[in-house]
Amino acid sequence: MSKEKNPLFDHTRRKAQTMLVHGGMERSQHGETSEAIFFNSGFVYPTSAGAEARFKGEEPGHIYSRFSNPTVEMFQKRAALLEGAEAARGTATGMAAVTTAVMSQVRAGDHAVAARALFGGCRYVVEDYLPRWGVESTLVDGRDPENFARAMRPNTKVVFVETPTNPTLELVDLKAVADIAHAHGAVLIVDNVFATPIWQKPLELGADLVTYSATKHMDGQGRALGGVILGRKELIEADVHTIIRQTGPSMSPFNAWVFLKGLETLPLRVKAMTESAAKLADFFAGHPKIELVSYPFHPSHPQYDLAKRQMGAGSTLVAITVKGGKEAAFKVADALAVVAISNNLGDAKSIVSHPATTTHQRFSDADKAEMGITEGLLRLSVGLEDSEDLIADFAYALDQA
Repeated sequence: MSKEKNPLFDHTRRKAQTMLVHGGMERSQHGETSEAIFFNSGFVYPTSAGAEARFKGEEPGHIYSRFSNPTVEMFQKRAALLEGAEAARGTATGMAAVTTAVMSQVRAGDHAVAARALFGGCRYVVEDYLPRWGVESTLVDGRDPENFARAMRPNTKVVFVETPTNPTLELVDLKAVADIAHAHGAVLIVDNVFATPIWQKPLELGADLVTYSATKHMDGQGRALGGVILGRKELIEADVHTIIRQTGPSMSPFNAWVFLKGLETLPLRVKAMTESAAKLADFFAGHPKIELVSYPFHPSHPQYDLAKRQMGAGSTLVAITVKGGKEAAFKVADALAVVAISNNLGDAKSIVSHPATTTHQRFSDADKAEMGITEGLLRLSVGLEDSEDLIADFAYALDQA
């Protein structure tokens, strides 16, 4: 029997781990085992008529690596298979993915609604960047879907959320917000980087577009910058693709190759990191110097039931509030020997950051308070170290606070 008749020849019938090793693979005439890096800017055409047909979209093929490249295309196909999306486009960074996704769906005179609890760069896009181009925006408390309903206008075209949020790990009810957005003719865009595609599927819950910083878990080892936008074919191949083609927030073929390698081990890494994160959440919850622990799958989380409904697990981030404010939080972070101080996340190495003075430092005290970002808050991205070492590291550091 030829392999074409084997049911598993159809990638969509394979399990996620198998798709992440083989999905989207296209071998050259050399039959390489690992994906090739097509590190070139342009492509040649067999004839002038062939070039014309390709530019018109009448014949398939690549034109220019700013918007189409074989290695980047393999990454896009593999990411789409994992996400359950019809199409995907890679970008130079995660913020390029967010900005492109949002800007692709609005025009001057439109309105956008977003949850107020956002990564600093994402909130800048909604709160500062969109109004420069004639798009008004409204920020709401994303924990209550009714806040989105009250903020919708006849000209609302986009609803944008993160869930879990950066850095406080609040949740947004994706199905409820999707229903509200669609009832008003708006597109729901979800930044799913904290949950990862392993533990949450926004498209299945009603989202129209999903964005990731591939820099985070998809790479997973702090090597390369990149982002990806996934969703319905008509959205990706129309406005999203056009903005990437014409404005150029393009993914490097080399970075796409790094992400392809990262996707092969993504489930293994994320599951191991999540197991350790859950153990750390339990440790923090019982520690006398911790005022608050936020982890979606810990029973103390105020949206625990929602987390269990829309996520497969709590993922790899834990937020803690150290008693004693900034001074105590700094003492804890500075005393850690295994966990590094940095502002990345999703890395094989565990990382701690102080959002109030780093990723969200530009916000006023009132804005920080509204987002739940206190002086004692530390955001922990759990890596692949032994969980006992991580707990011992924090046990010592907390004794110094």
